[in-house]
Amino acid sequence: MIKRKRAILPGSPYPLGATWDGHGVNFALFSAHAEKVELCLFDENGRRELERIVMPEQTHQIWHVYLPDAGPGTLYGYRVYGPYEPERGHRFNHHKLLLDPYARQLWGNFRWIEAHYGYRFGSPREDLSFDKRDNAQALPKCRVVDPAFTWDGDSPPATPWSQTIIYETHVRGFTILHEGIPVVERGTFAGMGHREVVAYLKALGITAVELMPVHAFLDEHFLVKKGLRNYWGYNTLNFFSPELRYLSRPELAEFKTMVRRLHDAGIEVILDVVYNHTAEGNQLGPTLCFRGIDNASYYWLNQDNPRYYVNDTGVGNTLNLTHPRVLQLVMDSLRYWVTEMHVDGFRFDLAVTLGRERHGFDPHSGFFDAIQQDPVLSRVKLIAEPWDIGPGGYQLGNFPVGWAEWNDHFRDTVRRFWRGDKGVLPDLGRRLLGSADLFEKNGRKPWASINFVACHDGFTLADTVSYNERHNEANGENNQDGHHENFSHNYGVEGPTDDPKITALRRRQRRNMLANVLFAQGTPMLLAGDEFGRTQRGNNNAYCQDNRINWIDWAAIPDEEREFIDYVRHLISLRRDHPVLRRNHFLHGRQRSRRTGLRNIEWLDPRGGEMTSERWHDPELHCVGMLLSGDALERPVPSASVELDDTLLIIWNAHEERIDFRLPQIEGEGERYWIYLLDTADSHRLVDEKAALTGETVSLEARSTVLLALCSGGECRHSFER
Repeated sequence: MIKRKRAILPGSPYPLGATWDGHGVNFALFSAHAEKVELCLFDENGRRELERIVMPEQTHQIWHVYLPDAGPGTLYGYRVYGPYEPERGHRFNHHKLLLDPYARQLWGNFRWIEAHYGYRFGSPREDLSFDKRDNAQALPKCRVVDPAFTWDGDSPPATPWSQTIIYETHVRGFTILHEGIPVVERGTFAGMGHREVVAYLKALGITAVELMPVHAFLDEHFLVKKGLRNYWGYNTLNFFSPELRYLSRPELAEFKTMVRRLHDAGIEVILDVVYNHTAEGNQLGPTLCFRGIDNASYYWLNQDNPRYYVNDTGVGNTLNLTHPRVLQLVMDSLRYWVTEMHVDGFRFDLAVTLGRERHGFDPHSGFFDAIQQDPVLSRVKLIAEPWDIGPGGYQLGNFPVGWAEWNDHFRDTVRRFWRGDKGVLPDLGRRLLGSADLFEKNGRKPWASINFVACHDGFTLADTVSYNERHNEANGENNQDGHHENFSHNYGVEGPTDDPKITALRRRQRRNMLANVLFAQGTPMLLAGDEFGRTQRGNNNAYCQDNRINWIDWAAIPDEEREFIDYVRHLISLRRDHPVLRRNHFLHGRQRSRRTGLRNIEWLDPRGGEMTSERWHDPELHCVGMLLSGDALERPVPSASVELDDTLLIIWNAHEERIDFRLPQIEGEGERYWIYLLDTADSHRLVDEKAALTGETVSLEARSTVLLALCSGGECRHSFER
């Protein structure tokens, strides 16, 4: 280690992290229980430790120093001194180099070595022992950054919730095999922002990409030993740094450029974020950052025995957001990604954990209150995964006003309905109207329900109609991992088949389920690749498969699936063109149209009558009509949030055979008739150009969805042939 004299000033406790002001760098680190903190500086390659500087000042439990001759590119880390007393919750070990929780960029690769652990492997008392080996050579270094970037007037699209269509995707998997992207940019933010990718997303019609975790994360040791990687990324190491493997070059400008290009196309960027736990695991995990800086502050510890961690997340530890500095860390991170990186919202992994107080989940917890009053964060899109594995961990519908939630009830109900399960109709009706039973409280809107039939966790849409059982053998866990009940159906053959009848039926069922997603009240979400039948070969927990199980093979999309992309575009355009499919208020049938007398929502049975309680609970009935009156408004005149629209009839038929359905008789002047806008039984044409008179009985194909619009006389804004 080279020792040389340099100018050292006290610096400031704010802002936390390493901040370059144009003249030098201020370093600030929170630790309530540390006895001494050393700032460690490294050479330009991060291999040689050049200097250790004892941080001279501590203000309000924040250690700080200012180096006038430091600047962007400086590589650093910390060594924190204090008691190693696991039984009291303290795990300080100054032999371990530690990452700055506020580091804006990490530099270098991580390697698993025993020196990362604060205790001696194989010792009789495991983590109660103490390890003196240095881990610096195998740990990435923190890098001081220059945040300057030319945004060229970039502004957020600010798409209203009622017009939002989310597309969940993975930066690497979406772009790694895309032949239109330069090889060096595939699998990176540059690839995600490439003009061909942006053009595809825009043409599809989605309004927001939801990127799976892009914060710096680790491949767990047990995966590396099996030759696998953490592909999904739910193992966060740092909440400010972008993941290095997604950068084609080590510059933050690459992420910002991606955002700017997506914004130019009117597409918002939502980040899937993991603030519920960190990559340090349980008491037997490594000491890389938070554990060595101040274990007792950053984590929930067992109150009876602080040696152990509260594990409401299922991955070993739980971040303690009841501590003001930990809450500050999360809030500062969120604001950073909005103000500096220009993202438009967040999907919070295991969001119940973030709302936990000592007494359990609380929708008025410190975290939710902090978000609600924040002038920046309260205005972006906030989406909760409304569960964790702790006590009372399932909280669907219980998040505060202003939040949307992943609605797994919608997914499961839609899958069960099209599978032909009995007794599903009442729940289907609730899900298609935005799940008012879950979300219509405290002033929440239908958009609070994020409606999906497939997401990263579980079967893809194609696998939902191709497999009865999970096939996760590639994960190396004896096929015991992943969901057991997927509400799926293989229709006679497990996995791929050349049987034309089975493949046609599977494709129709995919059309049906996506019609549910796009025609339901609420916010639709699509999983990347579901628009062209992407499969994970039956793996419903592909978190560790950084390979073709997860990657999208753009060159291998068959022609019939390219037609399916057109179908999805058509669904999205229908939703966009018909405000009655995306109302900003819940529909309860209390408002009537002045022209037709129809209520804003009416449910019809196949005989043409109104659905009665008896019919709703008829276990043999698998068909229902959903009548939406486009001019039955909650207000006397249209407003910015309530637009006049056609009257639409959607008929969902999950029967295994044809069924006759009597179209409703609509009274009024002149001839009234229904025209077909969609029929999922027609695999060749998006619209079967035909019409039917009101009161006429039509024949619906087995397992099909029909969308019709009401027209009067010669007035109809839709093109068709009678």
